[in-house]
Amino acid sequence: MSGVWVFKNGVVRLVENPGAEPLDGNRQGSSSARRKVLVHVPSNEVITCYEDLESKLLSLGWERYYDDPDLLQFHKRSTVHLISLPRDFNKFKSIHMYDIVVKNRNMFEVRD
Repeated sequence: MSGVWVFKNGVVRLVENPGAEPLDGNRQGSSSARRKVLVHVPSNEVITCYEDLESKLLSLGWERYYDDPDLLQFHKRSTVHLISLPRDFNKFKSIHMYDIVVKNRNMFEVRD
């Protein structure tokens, strides 16, 4: 992975092409920018909704937390990892995808 690591509002994220994406994360008017997708590697399935993602995570041993009504949260009992996602799938961004990839090595990847 190459790019620039950006720290903002207590979150570190990798900006792969700093010239293509503003540091504040807004993509207004950038219709030519490619949208990233999360892919479940064993099935080669693109994750298009939270129901699909939840079923994949549950099969990997993740448990759903229902504490915060604004977030979808998953915890893996054998680790300290927590995956927090915005409730609205339209707000599911590449930073969330990379978080899932890092915590589930060889099971998911992010593609353009």
